[in-house]
Amino acid sequence: MTSYLTAGQKALIETALHLRCDELERRIRERSGTRVEHAREMLTQDDDDAPQHSSDREIDLAVVDAEETEYREILEALGRLKDDDFGMCQDCGTHIPFDRLRLLPHARYCVACTRAREVRDAPAAQRAL
Repeated sequence: MTSYLTAGQKALIETALHLRCDELERRIRERSGTRVEHAREMLTQDDDDAPQHSSDREIDLAVVDAEETEYREILEALGRLKDDDFGMCQDCGTHIPFDRLRLLPHARYCVACTRAREVRDAPAAQRAL
């Protein structure tokens, strides 16, 4: 099986993956002490500011978690890039459009399968809306 992506397209995707990987590495390094700092802050915080600080901490930790997840996905995509089936949806096997891969180079699923996964994984209360 040969890849449907040209060598040039794969090179563009690889460059985008490396650039994003470098950016995430930098951001993760900058925030490396975030969890420890938040724990220390909880021990020393003023009770009047506790609700605001708690909300800020939750947001910071969610951002850190999301960046670490994306970083892992990018590393996995760099490993898959050499495979002939890179850019194929892992659910339905169709080609993921190059424009989607340019925007989200670590995409594993086509738009239709991504939507289906989001609907399936959404809490029941959200699906009812």
